[in-house]
Amino acid sequence: MVIIPAIDLKGGRCVRLRQGLADQETVYSDDPVETARRWEREGAGLLHVVDLDGAFAGRPVHTGVVERIAAAVGIPVELGGGIRTDADIEAAVAAGVERVIVGTRAFSEPASLRGLADRYGERLAVGIDARDGFVQVRGWVETTSIRALDLAAQADGMGVRTLIYTDTATDGMLTGHNVAATDAVCRAVRCDVVASGGVSSAADVAALRALEHPNLAGAIVGKALYDGVVTMAELLAAS
Repeated sequence: MVIIPAIDLKGGRCVRLRQGLADQETVYSDDPVETARRWEREGAGLLHVVDLDGAFAGRPVHTGVVERIAAAVGIPVELGGGIRTDADIEAAVAAGVERVIVGTRAFSEPASLRGLADRYGERLAVGIDARDGFVQVRGWVETTSIRALDLAAQADGMGVRTLIYTDTATDGMLTGHNVAATDAVCRAVRCDVVASGGVSSAADVAALRALEHPNLAGAIVGKALYDGVVTMAELLAAS
């Protein structure tokens, strides 16, 4: 499993939100580029960047910052948040992003996924954010009636290579990951799955590994790293 540090961008700064709530913000750095370099130095092989302002606005906001991050590190960068159109995807690729994540669009325009998967292959991922098993969209402010497992299976059937599954109830809470939910997603699809939300210890990583799913490709870690609850070295050792 790949351990993937998260860099969440809001107002040009590196922040974390508690359960994705805009008014539950902790600022960790005014220099996202240096934060990216830090995680690379500590052994990260991939960075997960989220344009939080973009997610709330419905359009990319931090493209310039993302471009500087991608240019500053020698490891791949994946990007999500507010990417709703083909032009948004192309702009992210032009900024140096290796993998582009679509979330709300996967829910609102599921028929577009086959064409996007054919065009971008490994460079496209679908982000599925869920609470109590139901998909959340538009920066997690809207909970739909669509089951996460159904959307996962649909995306997989259309050729999407990677799903990023986030349990929003545990995100930023330091209470541990919803391993059972990730287990269910891995069983429902053949494509790669990246676990996200609440991963806060080496024990969480070990529990995910113990599932022994060949398609469980990685885990995204945010607040636990920034708060010093766990180190990259500890997470890498457990992966």
